[in-house]
Amino acid sequence: MKVLAGVDIVLPDRIVTHGSLLIDGSQIVGIDPRPRIEPAGAEIVDVGDAVVVPGFIDVHVHGVQGHDTLDGDDAVRAIATLLPRYGVTAFCPTTVACGSAALRDFCDQVRRARVAGTSGASRVLPAHLESNFINPEFRGAQPAECLRAYGGARTVRQAADGQSDAARTFTVREDFSADDILSVIASARPDIGIITVAPEIDGGLDLVRALVAAGHRVSLGHSGSDFETAIAAIDAGARHATHLFNRMTAVTHRSPGLAGAVLAREDVAAELICDGHHVHPAMCRVAIAAKGANRVMAITDGTAGSGLAVGASARLGGRPIRVRDRAAVLDDGTLAGSTLTMDAAFRNIVNAFGGSVVEAATLCSTTPARELGLTGFGVIAPGATADVVVLDRALNVTRTFVGGEQVYPSRGL
Repeated sequence: MKVLAGVDIVLPDRIVTHGSLLIDGSQIVGIDPRPRIEPAGAEIVDVGDAVVVPGFIDVHVHGVQGHDTLDGDDAVRAIATLLPRYGVTAFCPTTVACGSAALRDFCDQVRRARVAGTSGASRVLPAHLESNFINPEFRGAQPAECLRAYGGARTVRQAADGQSDAARTFTVREDFSADDILSVIASARPDIGIITVAPEIDGGLDLVRALVAAGHRVSLGHSGSDFETAIAAIDAGARHATHLFNRMTAVTHRSPGLAGAVLAREDVAAELICDGHHVHPAMCRVAIAAKGANRVMAITDGTAGSGLAVGASARLGGRPIRVRDRAAVLDDGTLAGSTLTMDAAFRNIVNAFGGSVVEAATLCSTTPARELGLTGFGVIAPGATADVVVLDRALNVTRTFVGGEQVYPSRGL
């Protein structure tokens, strides 16, 4: 048994100050209000004047410290070994749109990491595909040549009314089809959790229904959908929104668009990039106030540029990106994901958004776990899995435990 003694313990509804957290094997077995207890045979872990929160769960992360999920080899495992230093105990490896061969390789990596596990690393959850089935006008850094429509049309160029000529004239890769992508998804269902879809593309609503029926969590995003189409997609089973406000129609008082539909419907949980750059802190507070912390998931949308110095180069789906202050960009200046890490997201929620530590833990841990159906994760409670993070008073990560084992810093340090 381990005892983290004399720490502030963040529970779902309150903070136990200067208490003791008891961990036996991989489980939390007790929360004691006393600052120091010494059960027979227990290891007393001195973590100093600290705050203990449930491990962070990032449902949208492309990479970190020079590693991108589509790099091939063992990129997913490499990312898993690096994320604990940022307090991440579980994550959904996330892809941009790609070809069927690259997607198959990625899914194989996810499967291996999930089945075998990785010692001293974050848990690898089923993947998030920021998929081929999105609107080209709202693609952001997604490669246009990899976008496809569903149900007959060869490419998404034919998908939506109101697209510009530029959106209709991009070069399409001819080495794979929409059916090829869907075949890979079908063969890797247990390893793919979230799939982002723009419901207004040709066949989009039918695709939402098909993916929901197959057991996937459909997320609405990279979309020019109007309010009515977004509501239809939610009625068809979509329960997730990809990085709320970013790469979707703007909210106005007469045309609420996709973002307005997400804010209006309680049955949809929204991702929120909590860097204060992709979404202004005031709008982050608006979203959290509108939906409640139990319907919003803090995400990083982190790239291989996360954790690297400003000016450094990295990759996103094989394309070069450069690290700028608070973001990553393509060579043409297009915003290409963030350089955020989950520990910084937690601090931003408290210091920039005006949230409490309890609210930050809900956004970074509890809501993601519940939305993904991870029973016993994302909370500190007796019987829960001992995935916990120790923070100093400035909310910096000092230790990360996965299943009761300290994985950051490693015991060898």
